[in-house]
Amino acid sequence: MSPTPRVFHDPIQLRTAIRQAQAEGQRVGLVPTMGALHEGHLSLVAESQKSCDLTVVTIFVNPTQFAPGEDFEKYPRTLDTDLELLSRFDPVWVLAPEVAAMYPPGSTSVVQAPEIARQLEGEFRPTHFDGVATIVLKLFQVAPADAAYFGQKDFQQVRVIEEMVRDLLVPIEIVRCPIVREEDGLAISSRNRYLSAAERQIALSISQTLKAAQAQIEAGPVDVHALCSEMLAHLKASGTAPEYVTIADPQTLKSVETITAEVVILVAAKVGATRLIDNMLVSPPSS
Repeated sequence: MSPTPRVFHDPIQLRTAIRQAQAEGQRVGLVPTMGALHEGHLSLVAESQKSCDLTVVTIFVNPTQFAPGEDFEKYPRTLDTDLELLSRFDPVWVLAPEVAAMYPPGSTSVVQAPEIARQLEGEFRPTHFDGVATIVLKLFQVAPADAAYFGQKDFQQVRVIEEMVRDLLVPIEIVRCPIVREEDGLAISSRNRYLSAAERQIALSISQTLKAAQAQIEAGPVDVHALCSEMLAHLKASGTAPEYVTIADPQTLKSVETITAEVVILVAAKVGATRLIDNMLVSPPSS
């Protein structure tokens, strides 16, 4: 097994070390996480290692992206296990800061997320993406990597970050990596551990609904509104509480009326008390 990752708790110390590594000619990759690492996160580390000499993983449960009543307090914090999982990679550095290190006392500055954040997740979690944009920009400041790796499962989040980087001229490459799924199709998520065995079976209806819609789109012309209604009905009948189902343009995330090119199907649904999201990129036969 590879050596235990080098752990930093001081963001400024990490920044100095990264700049020294880059001065020595190393390409640095960044994988921002909230910890509770799983195979989805580890796939991002593996992707970074393909083209970077050094990978930095940040582990920080960011308070500003949780609204009152969400799961900030109970969000899993498993640093020792996370470090053990990361020990299969080398070299890996880890930033695991305290909240005060990322939000110094008296901090009031906030990044306003780009317009693409206002729809979908933004309608149900209106403050979420401002918190995401704020912490990601902070992480880009203290871990000035050459490239940052994000998972497609949080599709809208990746688009928000891509837009922010473009708008604010942040000198970092954003690399989007594929969703990692369990063998039965469930998208891997840190929140899956909240699910009971029965709820996990219900949660499978999310990926099953996406696959059924994919098959219809790939087979030929579909009525978008009818397909979305069919997906909603299937999710409800399966025992989930869907918040939205949409077939959208992958760049703007605006719903499409007809499918003439690649689209993204986006779903958010609650299974019991646990909120899950998933998505799938799909192309019609002509494209």
